[in-house]
Amino acid sequence: MQSEKLIQQFLEQTRQITNQAENLKTFDLNTLTWKENNTSWSILECLEHLNLYGDFYLPQIETKLKTSTSKPESEFKSGLLGNYFAKSMLPKEKLNKMKTFKDKNPLNAKLDTAVIDKFIGQQIKLLDLLNQSRNASLNKVKIPTSISSLIKLKLGDTFQFYINHIIRHLKQIERIQLAMKNV
Repeated sequence: MQSEKLIQQFLEQTRQITNQAENLKTFDLNTLTWKENNTSWSILECLEHLNLYGDFYLPQIETKLKTSTSKPESEFKSGLLGNYFAKSMLPKEKLNKMKTFKDKNPLNAKLDTAVIDKFIGQQIKLLDLLNQSRNASLNKVKIPTSISSLIKLKLGDTFQFYINHIIRHLKQIERIQLAMKNV
């Protein structure tokens, strides 16, 4: 795919994500912390989970972009592993549950609306990094994963994985809102 087209797609998705998050600021704390059951997440827990990933990936991407000497190419070709990870994050009709790493699980954490502000701040940072990525190779810049620093993904795949992960949990938030209405 054309690198510029891909970056534009990521920018548009991130703007939509930011708008959805801004919308959540209109909810009261009871709504934001409501849970269907003891093992399910609230809206704020979903966002905090995403914040924990943002705390890992955004500094990694920023550092790699700052130190990269690679030149941008016109085409991005997804790697086998990166493509697999990115696609596995997309929400499906039939919920495909995934086990969350303990250090990224906010279940029963004491959270407030600051979680939303932090999430929006991370999206603004992501927009900045996406714009910076126009000056580097989406293919050659490699980002370590949160699974292991030995597993690295191409920058383009990392953006795709990261954004798909956010989309996945925003869909989860929509399901939480639906469940709340049906109570």
